[in-house]
Amino acid sequence: MIIPMLAALITFTTQAVIPPTLNWLWFLAPIWIPLILWEFAWDLWVRYIRIAWILSVPKTLVEIRLPQETMKSPAAMELVLNAIHNTADGSNFAQYWKGEMRPQYSLELISLAGQVKFLIWLEARRMDGLMSALYSQFPGVGVHEVPDYTKDVFFDPEKLKVFACEMMFTKDNAYPIKTYVDFGLDKDPKEEFKVDPMTPMLEWLGSVKADQQVWIQMIVRAHKKDQIKPNHLFKKTDLWKDGAEKLINEIMKRNPKTKVTGEEDEETGMSKKPTMSPADNDLLDALSRSITKPAFDVGIRAIYISPRATFDTPFGIGGIISSFKHFNTEHLNGFKPNGDKWMAQFGDPWKDYKNIRRNALSSEVLVAYKQRAYFHPPFMSQPLVLNTEELATIYHFPGSVSATPGLQRIPSKRADAPTNLPI
Repeated sequence: MIIPMLAALITFTTQAVIPPTLNWLWFLAPIWIPLILWEFAWDLWVRYIRIAWILSVPKTLVEIRLPQETMKSPAAMELVLNAIHNTADGSNFAQYWKGEMRPQYSLELISLAGQVKFLIWLEARRMDGLMSALYSQFPGVGVHEVPDYTKDVFFDPEKLKVFACEMMFTKDNAYPIKTYVDFGLDKDPKEEFKVDPMTPMLEWLGSVKADQQVWIQMIVRAHKKDQIKPNHLFKKTDLWKDGAEKLINEIMKRNPKTKVTGEEDEETGMSKKPTMSPADNDLLDALSRSITKPAFDVGIRAIYISPRATFDTPFGIGGIISSFKHFNTEHLNGFKPNGDKWMAQFGDPWKDYKNIRRNALSSEVLVAYKQRAYFHPPFMSQPLVLNTEELATIYHFPGSVSATPGLQRIPSKRADAPTNLPI
């Protein structure tokens, strides 16, 4: 009885529902087919004009040479980052139609056979703005255009071995990392009392062997409110700031204001001391400070290059990973390698016949690094969000507390000529 009824129902559905639906689809085809084609064609067009624009804009690489004494705290680098924070390009239709986008910079820290260098890659037309920002905060530095150190390096599987990774957060984007403010560097302590989290990284870079290289790049662009809000089709929001505000609300909910024993206010009878745990108190302070500052989308990529005969796994791979651990804390955020990106080069050997996949990835990551590509195809990845305080913590010019031999400094300070010289 049931089977004939099901058969009749299926027959009715096939005859009464599907044909009219197909007829309506066919009738509306002149509308929906062009819309689908337009969406596909528009995506290809945008990708084409953006690539054309990227290739048409001249780029340059500058090296920042430090004076013998750098007394400025990372707060000075934060002001430099504020100066290059620009969300304007590509914001109107005329710029969008040309393929113009937010300006992109690559903050680089490299070691070539133990010689440590600070470099910045950028559009040549933005060079004057960068130099003005640097000289205003670091009057003694030297800024020089230099050849691209990556151009002469090509992957030869018979001679070289390459390890590469991209960094990701240990927690959600909204959690901030431990910054120079937490290390007390905003108070400009004496050099002998400074605890700079970049110093171990610089010391490790200075110990790179004569036939090896380490490249670290932090590709940045200004973060802006351009993400689609969840459960909305068109409304845009800032998911990073939304996440931080949600965390602040959660902390306040689990730490209501209640009376506690201890020193109390005479008028209200409430404790003068915070009732929340030290970890929650630190997190709340960090979050509140974080969302008040400009932020960047950041892609962090690191590469260790060595001849096959001298490739040192503990030194190269372990050194890269441990260099970023100095910014990590349990209750805040931290960095770890993204195991899904490039690190498959060092997967199980029996899964990679004759190292075909490993060699292909090694060659590919060198191309991605040389192009400083992170936010657009074909080397697009999910960026981190770091505000200027956090970014200045992981990329700033160290003071004299860093005595790394490989970090060359300018032997004398740059000074302007006297104004009373005879003509």
